[in-house]
Formats: sequence, structure tokens, C-alpha cells
Amino acid sequence: MLPLAVVLLLNAAFNALVWPQFYKRVAKDPRARDENGKATAFLKVHAVLIAIALVLALVSLLAGIAALAGVL
Repeated sequence: MLPLAVVLLLNAAFNALVWPQFYKRVAKDPRARDENGKATAFLKVHAVLIAIALVLALVSLLAGIAALAGVL
């Protein structure tokens, strides 16, 4: 179980570090907003994908902790 826990915790850490930084870059992209400042589909789609990645990071974190605790 220890290798599984390590992989899950590394996955959670990677996603928690990378995706928020990526969102900052996407939000600054000229395609993120139209001429009125309204969010475009480009920004909305990326926001949804990043949110899903962060939810999966949370699930990985919880599963990694469970694996370490011997619950799995």
C-alpha cells in the first residue's frame, strides 16, 4: 500500500501546484474575455477542466491518506 499512497499523494501535490498557476495564465490570455470583458467559452472550458483536476487532486489526497492509514 505504501507505493500506492506515495503515487496518490504525489499526484495530489502535482495537481494542486500546477493547475492554479495554469489558470492564472489562461485568465490573462486575450482569448479569455471578449471586448466587453465578459468571460468567453475559452475561459469557461478551461475553468471547468481545472476545477475537475483539483477535485481529482482532493480525491487522490484522501485516497493516499486512507492508503497510509490502512483503510484501503
